[in-house]
Order: sequence, then structure tokens, then C-alpha cells
Amino acid sequence: MTVGGYMGGIFGSSPVSPLQTHMTKVYKCASELIPLFNAVINEDWVEVTRLQQKISDFEKDADILKKALRLNLPKGLFMPVSRQDLLEVLLMQDSIANKAKDIAGTIVGRHMTLPDIIQEDYIRFIERCVAACKQARKAINELDELVATGFSGQEIHIVTDMITRLDEIESDTDNLQSAIRMKIFEIENDLPPIEVMFLYKIIEGTGEIADKSQGVGSRLQLMLAR
Repeated sequence: MTVGGYMGGIFGSSPVSPLQTHMTKVYKCASELIPLFNAVINEDWVEVTRLQQKISDFEKDADILKKALRLNLPKGLFMPVSRQDLLEVLLMQDSIANKAKDIAGTIVGRHMTLPDIIQEDYIRFIERCVAACKQARKAINELDELVATGFSGQEIHIVTDMITRLDEIESDTDNLQSAIRMKIFEIENDLPPIEVMFLYKIIEGTGEIADKSQGVGSRLQLMLAR
């Protein structure tokens, strides 16, 4: 779909709605990593490849939305939130989709497998990272209510609680990531060095899904403080 086609349907008079639409597409992109890693564990490479393509397609859709919002974002003085704040949130959201695409592409490109010792932990890890993205989407979906209430009243407390919960989820992912890295360290000498290097790269990239989701919450929190 073209930039113009997207914008005609979602932009309207508010820049908030397309930001929320973009975050929904980003979440779809990240959430497909759960079945992808399950397929990797099952060594179902037809399914892994299908899901990698699905993630790539979602990322392209998110990129179109990002470009459309950047091109059409009003430059006037009377927006309910600052243009710069919206752009910063948008770019952080976009980095989540990019990271999901990178992870899936690396797995398919290198035909990567996960050592048995980390498989169960890894599924918990990716589920929590995707949960962070889901929580970030939930917070962004409150942005129109924040605008409607002039960033005041009970809505601020609701969103603040959501961001606090997002921080807690991200902390969980840090602990899970550390445990997985420790298990890999224990078997490093039994694996080809290049495989170990890419395993650590995938682990770090997966953790960045949660880190960048927390970044969305942090930027939303800055908007609340202004």
C-alpha cells in the first residue's frame, strides 16, 4: 500500500491515531517471534521461513506507516503534543520492528538452532520480551485519552501505572537473559565459536525488544512530565 493510501484512512485530524496504528503493527511484528522460536526448537524450517517472511512483511508495513506519519505530521503550534515528542516515540517504536526483522533474518540466514539446555528458558524469555512490547502498545493506546483530558486527572495515574508495569516486565527479561547467557557460557567450549558468537547476538537482540519497548514507555513518561 502507498503512503498516501495509508494516510487517507488513518490520519484524520489527530497525529495520535496513526502513532497507535504504527505501534499495533510493531507489536504484530514482535509477537511473531514467539512461534518463530518454537519452530526453531522443532527444527521446522518451512515454518521458520514462513514466519520470517511474515515478520518482514509486517516490518515493511510499519515502515510505510512511519514514513507517512513523518511526512504528514503537522508543523503548526497547536498540536496537543509536541512534534518532537511524537517523532521520538515513533522512532523508538520503529526500532522494535527493525530488531524483530533482524533477529528473524539472522536465524533464517544462518539456519540457527538453540542448544537443548536453553530452549525452555528461551521461550519464557521471548514471551516476556513480547509482553513488554504489548504493555508499551497498551500505554500508547491511552495517548488519545491523555490528549482528551489535557494530560491531567486520573488518566495520568492509569498510564503511569502501565509504565511502571512495563519497567517490571523489562526487569524480568534482564534476569531471564542473564540466566540464558550463563547457561551458554557453561557449554561454550562444546560449541563452534562462530555459533556461540551468533547465539549471543540473538540473545542480545531478543533482549532489545524489551529494552526498546521500555524506551517507548520512557518517552511517553517524559511527555507526561511536560
